[in-house]
Amino acid sequence: MAGINKVILVGHLGRDPEVRTIENGAKVARFTLATTESYKDKNGERKDNTEWHNIVCWRGLADIAERFLNKGKMIYVEGKLRTRSWEDNGIKKYATEIVADTFTMLSSSGTQQNTATQPVAESTEKEPNDLPPFLSEDEGDLPF
Repeated sequence: MAGINKVILVGHLGRDPEVRTIENGAKVARFTLATTESYKDKNGERKDNTEWHNIVCWRGLADIAERFLNKGKMIYVEGKLRTRSWEDNGIKKYATEIVADTFTMLSSSGTQQNTATQPVAESTEKEPNDLPPFLSEDEGDLPF
């Protein structure tokens, strides 16, 4: 029996997508996505727990991310979890990221809309095996 590797996230972009073309001509877009869970502590005070996720989009999906996504935008992302390793000056480094298969924009920059979602793009293309390391490790300020 084959395993299932599926990730679904809804959150706000932490920065504009970083887009580049790699050696084989494939376009790649990378951005961070913040997901926040809220709860009340034992004193009844609201607490927020924010997790940051590294998102990678390839080829046509990268083109759409470059054109339509920006910091603060709320999106729905579906993809698969991918962990990679590489060496940097003799030090082994690791990155865990979500390789997006599709995303849907849920709001304009920084404001949530209560209207129906609009599908933006889907990609069934496979990403290359020669993934470059994540471009930036800093998470920056919360976008919302």
